[in-house]
Amino acid sequence: MTLERLENLAKIGQIKAEAFAQADFEKLLASGKTRLADALNQDLSFESRFDLAYNASHAIGLAALRRHGYRADNRYIVFQTLAHTLGLPAEKWRVLDQAHRMRNVAEYDGELDATEALVASMIGIAQEMVRRCEALGKA
Repeated sequence: MTLERLENLAKIGQIKAEAFAQADFEKLLASGKTRLADALNQDLSFESRFDLAYNASHAIGLAALRRHGYRADNRYIVFQTLAHTLGLPAEKWRVLDQAHRMRNVAEYDGELDATEALVASMIGIAQEMVRRCEALGKA
């Protein structure tokens, strides 16, 4: 991991240093896993599955950031730090960043311009994030 990059983000105020707390890490990871399981429920509406997959990814990403001793006030930063917190390749965290922009449009304009393929991709990425995050928790 490139922890120096996280330190640089903290220096410019994009993230904040915060002492690691195992209980917080576990709560965020559990929250993400619950939402991820719900996102797989095909009986739910597309919009609900999108929201659940997005929020699962955010919670898991936040758990990873917290595991490294940082927190973020802005949601998009959580996705942009995934390369440094979980070693997630750019092509994967950018999918979540794209979902973040779509989520904002949906929240503020009421229009969700996402596809089933995007939700499936988000779910797959979140599942990978869980595995990587659980490995961090054992460190």
